[in-house]
Amino acid sequence: MSSLSRRNVFRGAVLLGTGAALGGLELSIAGPAAAAIAAPTIASCATWGARNPSSTLSQIATDANKIIIHHTATANSTDYSQAHAYALAKSIQNYHMDSNGWSDTGQHFTVSRGGFITEGRHYSLSHLTSGNGMVVGAHCPGQNDQAIGIENEGTYTSTTPPTALFNKLVDLCAYICDRYGIAATKIYGHRDFISTECPGDAFYAQLPALRSAVAAKLSGGTAWSTIVDNSSAGFSASASWGTSTYSTQRYGADYRYATPVAASDPAYYSATLPSAGNYKIETWYPADPGYNAATPFIVYSSAGSQTVTVNQTSGGGAWRSLGTFAFSAGAQQLVAVSRWTSGTQYVVADALRITQA
Repeated sequence: MSSLSRRNVFRGAVLLGTGAALGGLELSIAGPAAAAIAAPTIASCATWGARNPSSTLSQIATDANKIIIHHTATANSTDYSQAHAYALAKSIQNYHMDSNGWSDTGQHFTVSRGGFITEGRHYSLSHLTSGNGMVVGAHCPGQNDQAIGIENEGTYTSTTPPTALFNKLVDLCAYICDRYGIAATKIYGHRDFISTECPGDAFYAQLPALRSAVAAKLSGGTAWSTIVDNSSAGFSASASWGTSTYSTQRYGADYRYATPVAASDPAYYSATLPSAGNYKIETWYPADPGYNAATPFIVYSSAGSQTVTVNQTSGGGAWRSLGTFAFSAGAQQLVAVSRWTSGTQYVVADALRITQA
């Protein structure tokens, strides 16, 4: 098995055009009835028109025990079609076999920027479907007989994958984990094992969100939720914001407050979201007639900033919905409590609950 860097392989790959639709039927592979996770649609090697391996591939009875995430280090194509995904699979296989001298595609599966999954190395899909054994790959030296390698189309050193790719990767990883009994914590980046930029700084930073999303699927689809209190790591505010324990309606030990001012000095709530999609945002605050009747909550959704005004003179001591909003995946600022409002009464920042809708 070659120890050549896969990054050198992909950097030299030819850029793909639209390509023509390839023959064959796309397969939706169903596992046994007892499987908890539905199988995503995966185009087999036969479906996308793969060449036969140039030599016998090693198939072992040992099950995979981890997943390794890669990026192809190719262009961030705006062709999101199935035909492009199939052409990508062909291009990778041709380069691996003809330029690298490998017997077949190195990775087990590939996810295109349009969210199409293709089988990489022959026999990867049949082993995954049965949940028994694996074909030895060529995607990460030292891990090829232990890890399922997944290539993700694009270069993610400074930008994150599109939503369609990330969401389909969640589906694929959850299915792999379910079939092989792998914990979501066993999803790694290529750089965790060898010196490489793969899967890119921006994508690598999303791996905690990927693990969380996969864990949520494995738990039976329970909605992911998190609470950011004013004392947690996801909260930040300047020294102008005071801390109080005055109201018994507070969430936790205390809450933050500030006087209105015509300046930008908000209190921020941040969290790492497991996947792109809609999230319900709720606030908890102590209410008091001396607090502000028009406290601005600025929601930083993927559609742009939206301001929701909350009357904090009443309705405290409970979760109050700000609405449901679309967000991208990963670590980000979600909501800010602004001081820029009318009146002189305090604006309050206590706790925020984020729930996947």
